[in-house]
Amino acid sequence: MPIYNILIQSSAQAQELSRISEKYPFDIWIHGQSGQADAKSLLGLMLLTIENDVKLVIGDDVDASAFEEEIKGFRV
Repeated sequence: MPIYNILIQSSAQAQELSRISEKYPFDIWIHGQSGQADAKSLLGLMLLTIENDVKLVIGDDVDASAFEEEIKGFRV
């Protein structure tokens, strides 16, 4: 299961990550200390990304290479 540490510093970045995530048919989740949310949900992103330790998780057995390329700017 691929896990990426990410940082989102503005609502515009949250919107961009949501837009990117919506293009892919597989599940993409944001995990924070207070819970998890679907990365395709802008509200979920806004609620969880205010935390410092946020992880982006995708399911196993998917080809996520194009997605990984698109989220390079969010990774820490």
